[in-house]
Amino acid sequence: MEATNSPARAAREPAVHVRALTFVVDVACGRHALSPLIPVALWLADAVLTCLIIWKIPYTEIDWVAYMEQITQFVHGERDYTKIKGGTGPLVYPAAHVYTYTGLYYLTGEGENVLLAQQLFAVLYMVTLGLVMLCYWKAKVPPYIFPLLILSKRLHSVFVLRCFNDCFAVFFLWLAIYSFQRRLWALGSMAYTWGLGIKMSLLLVLPAVGAVLLHACGFSGALSLAWLMAQVQIVIALPFIATNTNGYLARAFELSRQFQFEWTVNWRMLGEATFRRREWALLLLGLHAATLALFLATRWMRPAGKTLRRMVPAWLRGRAALTPDEEIRVSRRVTPDFVLTTMLSANLVGLLFARSLHYQFYAYLAWSTPFLLWRALPGGAAVLTYPLWLLQEWAWNVFPSTSESSTAAVAVMATTVLVVYFGTRNDGLTIKKPAAKKQ
Repeated sequence: MEATNSPARAAREPAVHVRALTFVVDVACGRHALSPLIPVALWLADAVLTCLIIWKIPYTEIDWVAYMEQITQFVHGERDYTKIKGGTGPLVYPAAHVYTYTGLYYLTGEGENVLLAQQLFAVLYMVTLGLVMLCYWKAKVPPYIFPLLILSKRLHSVFVLRCFNDCFAVFFLWLAIYSFQRRLWALGSMAYTWGLGIKMSLLLVLPAVGAVLLHACGFSGALSLAWLMAQVQIVIALPFIATNTNGYLARAFELSRQFQFEWTVNWRMLGEATFRRREWALLLLGLHAATLALFLATRWMRPAGKTLRRMVPAWLRGRAALTPDEEIRVSRRVTPDFVLTTMLSANLVGLLFARSLHYQFYAYLAWSTPFLLWRALPGGAAVLTYPLWLLQEWAWNVFPSTSESSTAAVAVMATTVLVVYFGTRNDGLTIKKPAAKKQ
């Protein structure tokens, strides 16, 4: 009987090539036991690639020497920010930058051992990549998106061929995101504020940090963490504030800085005259504020179940807008997916409306775009995610930038912002009811 049924059973089984395709798709989409090995394999492959880049491609000096010149003055006792200068100009980063690069100063023989610096930045790159992959995995991103995390030529260049301080800021940004995903609110707040103390670019994420902490920790808890972050900034700045308070604040958090047209990646297509106009800067600032307000009111406040109009009056009186029981329920809605979507979208909105983006700013963008496109496009839509990512990667690798590359860079960011806004329009609007118990 078995012999009779065997041919029939074999005839009903899918063909070998169909089974092979099904296996590949299941692994790529995270439905197979082997799926968790994909990020690990990609991480190891990138470790080899990063070593080869350092070995084969010459280092390009841009800011490292200037950083070390500035740190030398700090090490020798200078505490007045207005007097600390390097080959590229004055020191224009907050105090955590100084402390971070002071450590590198001593590790690299007063900055002389550039190869060791590259190797340290390679370690930083690999640790940051590991954090990014962990954040993606916590948000249930399928493995077929992960190759985009290791394929960026410009991102490798920023980390191991340039040694920019943006690399440390990005590391602490992703450490903050991962900590928030793990509900380690104090650790995440400390990581975020230290990254902000390295470079003020992380101010772009501050509205999202506020929204996440407000939902997760309640009104009083969020205020406590905000005060903790402010205390860290005050403590690390004390040596400089004690010497020249106005000088430190003006240099470390300079908002009126003039940007050089020759280095800009975005808005080159407008021409230098328009790029430098004050009216253009004010327009970008207004668009940035309006877009943030739109996301905050219609997307980021959804876990609270109340509109901003109903909550703001209570906050202005120094009171919580929710009851303690409501705050507990809202806190449960702060999922790893919500944290990642909120913080990366705030970062992207800031980059889109930035007056000028230099090449090192790609460190804030490269690992954000794959997730946001996957998150918002129907079914992950790899057929669109990969082409958009490739267009963005091309735009950021054109040097010097052209009207075409700038248009492409801005277009991908604008498309991603629109896709995220409309692709998350139904998030949080439906609440799954618990399954009925069987009698």
